[in-house]
Amino acid sequence: MMANVAGMSRTSFSERFTSLMGVTPLGYVTQWRMQIARRNLIETDAPLMRIAESIGYGSEAAFNRAFKRQFNATPGEMRRASTR
Repeated sequence: MMANVAGMSRTSFSERFTSLMGVTPLGYVTQWRMQIARRNLIETDAPLMRIAESIGYGSEAAFNRAFKRQFNATPGEMRRASTR
């Protein structure tokens, strides 16, 4: 969709985006979603599953894996560390 808006092929868009941003379009979106999740974990007491669903994850397990890859900590660890 972003390639269409930019009037480019998907390949050209991805290559240009990656060269400018240093990360693939999907990687950028994933980082952005994880930042939203991190903020929600720290600033709210919303259940993990609600946070996961709010950023597009259908399972808590998938959310936990993606979050840990991004921050090297589970969502629960991040939340506990923020309440100290």
